[in-house]
Amino acid sequence: MIEATWELVVFIIGIALVFDFTNGFHDSANSISTVVSTKVLSPRNAVVFAAFFNFIAAFGFGVAVASTVSKIIHLDVVETLIVPYIILSALIGAISWNMITWFFGLPSSSSHALIGGMTGAGIAAAGFAAIKIETITVVAAFMILSPIIGFIAGFLFMAFVLRLTRRSNKQNAETYFKRLQLCSAAAYSFSHGTNDAQKTMGIILPLLFSIGYFGAGVDPSNLPMPFWVILLSYSAIALGTLSGGWRIVKTMGYKITKLRPVHGFSAETAGAATILGASIAGIPVSTTHIICTSIMGVGSTMGTSTVKWGVARSILGAWLLTIPISAAIGYGVFAIVRVFIGY
Repeated sequence: MIEATWELVVFIIGIALVFDFTNGFHDSANSISTVVSTKVLSPRNAVVFAAFFNFIAAFGFGVAVASTVSKIIHLDVVETLIVPYIILSALIGAISWNMITWFFGLPSSSSHALIGGMTGAGIAAAGFAAIKIETITVVAAFMILSPIIGFIAGFLFMAFVLRLTRRSNKQNAETYFKRLQLCSAAAYSFSHGTNDAQKTMGIILPLLFSIGYFGAGVDPSNLPMPFWVILLSYSAIALGTLSGGWRIVKTMGYKITKLRPVHGFSAETAGAATILGASIAGIPVSTTHIICTSIMGVGSTMGTSTVKWGVARSILGAWLLTIPISAAIGYGVFAIVRVFIGY
């Protein structure tokens, strides 16, 4: 079998950073769609604003999410020599699905695309034993729970805000919420960085382990995080956000429901709180799922007819397909790779 080299690992880290970039590019809509659609910031200023807060999240909430992602592949079971090829196959699966959904303007989950790609490639390499079932179980559970939490949080927070401001002058309230939305947009962009950038960090760790970067005797289930990996990962996602995925902005900001500053503020605040809670707990959630359902929850306070459920169903369809298709691509890519490496 062809052994992995430093050169190969550096190349795959580069691919991982490309994935991180596409994550930011794909998910920039999550951070800026509400603040753009409510005209609080121009599109150009919004992406710079979001990218800045994506990056400074590097100095915020530790590396608990990265630790969880690094445990998806069972390093005690999988041969160390094939770990880089599993990661490479997973990344190709995730990037492919990101680009397909970007092309069609569908806000799918980069996180689930990566997890699906890793699962498919791992199974192709060493069967189901290659995957840590307990980690995947937690991720799968929050794949279902996090959108529900986002919807409920958005609905309840919006209801609270409406009750609090029911006697306020509408024009004055609108002015205040435009200012407040800058705070909520910053919080959401920060929370996006705390969760999504760490997923790339989490797949770089097994790569470094596979070539002995951490030395002998290191516990593969408790790998330390090099600071340079943190800086590279957060820089890549911030640059991706700065590039902006405008197709998805239109879906998120205009097609789900009509938003005013008060709605944008409520959706972003509810979404940020949900994501930060997950990041502290070390749970890799879909920031896309959460902001979408937060917007739906906020819109539902104006009556269910104000939410365009047809668009919501299209988004849901993309969500349901993400893990199976990215897993299938990851599986197929590894099946091809193993022929060339003689495994």
